[in-house]
Amino acid sequence: MDEGYSILWVDDEIDLLKSQIIFLEGKNFKVTPAASGEEALKKMGTSAFDLVLLDEMMPGMDGLETLSRIKQINPDLPVIMATKSEREELVEQALGQRIDDFLLKPLNPAQVLASCRRVLDGRKLVEEQTVREYVQASQDLRNFDYRTLDWQEWCRHYRNLIEWDMRLSQLRDDGLHASHEGTLREADLEFSRFVEENYPGWLHGQSRPLLSTDIVERYVVPPAKAGKKCLFLILDCMRLDQWMTIEPVIKNYFDIHTDYYYSVLPTATPYSRNAIFSGLFPSQIARSYPQYWEKSDAANEASRNRYEHQLMDINLARLKCKTSPDPRYIKIFNIEESREVRKNFGSYQNVPLISLVVNFMDILVHSRADSQVLQEITPDEKAFRSLTLTWFANSDIFHILQMAARQKREVIITTDHGSIQGRRGSEIKAGQNTTANLRYKSGSNVSGDHRQVLWIKNPADYLLPEEYKGMQYLIAKEDFYLVYPTKYEEYRKRYEGTFQHGGISMEEMILPVAVMTPK
Repeated sequence: MDEGYSILWVDDEIDLLKSQIIFLEGKNFKVTPAASGEEALKKMGTSAFDLVLLDEMMPGMDGLETLSRIKQINPDLPVIMATKSEREELVEQALGQRIDDFLLKPLNPAQVLASCRRVLDGRKLVEEQTVREYVQASQDLRNFDYRTLDWQEWCRHYRNLIEWDMRLSQLRDDGLHASHEGTLREADLEFSRFVEENYPGWLHGQSRPLLSTDIVERYVVPPAKAGKKCLFLILDCMRLDQWMTIEPVIKNYFDIHTDYYYSVLPTATPYSRNAIFSGLFPSQIARSYPQYWEKSDAANEASRNRYEHQLMDINLARLKCKTSPDPRYIKIFNIEESREVRKNFGSYQNVPLISLVVNFMDILVHSRADSQVLQEITPDEKAFRSLTLTWFANSDIFHILQMAARQKREVIITTDHGSIQGRRGSEIKAGQNTTANLRYKSGSNVSGDHRQVLWIKNPADYLLPEEYKGMQYLIAKEDFYLVYPTKYEEYRKRYEGTFQHGGISMEEMILPVAVMTPK
């Protein structure tokens, strides 16, 4: 048995199990006791465990409820349940939540040890199989011919890379995971070249992927016209891997079909989300509805999405989608607003179409850049996914989705853009009126390294607004973030390793759109 396995033992009579804990520790296990489900969840928030021993009968939060909460926090954490009961319905309920083994009380040390070894050795075998499979697959990944990929194949390849990233991140030895990160960076380099070569053609008649402008027409309007009740949910700044992390939690309530689309450039909220709601590209909004297009504001980008409701109404009218009563639009910025929506969601029973925008993930990304604590909690993509799952599983949004399922409301869930962890600074030059975003800049007298940024000198080619003569755009490629030479070290210390959006990467551009039908 390998040394170093860490066990969380949860039992309301944990003090009576000291002799068994000492026995396990003598077999090279590290055992952390917890006298209740609540205490166990708190300890999971501060420490990592390889296994949970969980008593089924506890006062307050019982074993099954604790199990559910544990799986919300870490779906892959193995759990052994100790119970005095062999009731069939208990066994079925526990197995449905992925219990790895059962122990019947009263426990004896040899029984507990054998179960722990069986479960953990099984996990070790899974790890060894994962390593073998990746070693076989890595040769193909390293020699991949990116020149042959079209936009659909890029979606499939990106999902394959993410699936490997999520599997490898579960290994205790992170060597292979570190190697795979290099493969991801190489793929982003090739993806940036692919987008730079093809994106202008997509905007001007070339065969193209679904873009932000297509989402409402393709996914929201058909069920609305068919008389179905719909919830159109946008989780701002959600990456595909974050969606894959929370999707299993939702599957208990919905049958889910996931497609993929590409965000418009820049992959930032003022451009991408306005494009979703309006069905128009940014320059078309600025030209046709100037009252709803806020000009670039270096100090405050948030103000540029204040007219989403009006743009959605215009889009629905253009698509001849009329509902009675009228559609409802809701935006959630904070916990108080989410609680209010959750409290009132039942009263929307007869509203045929609800559009709901949730800004939590975008706020998390921006807050993380300014918070040393958040940076320590989420140093990488694995931790970022884990934090996303913890938030979602305990959020009002999850409860709202459950209510939507009870209302037999079809849910279309997507995002406006993703984010990428900025690892390298790219020096640029720009004038005083340049926007502040780290992954894209718009302004006059801007310039950058063509190897690291897409330099858009004629915004019309990219259907971007030219708000004044001489306005240009710089859009960062791969994992670069844009910095000025005079403040390079200041920006590097503050922003290197932070998650950003606005640029060209698989993480920011290739996005999920899921159609969810209540079970």
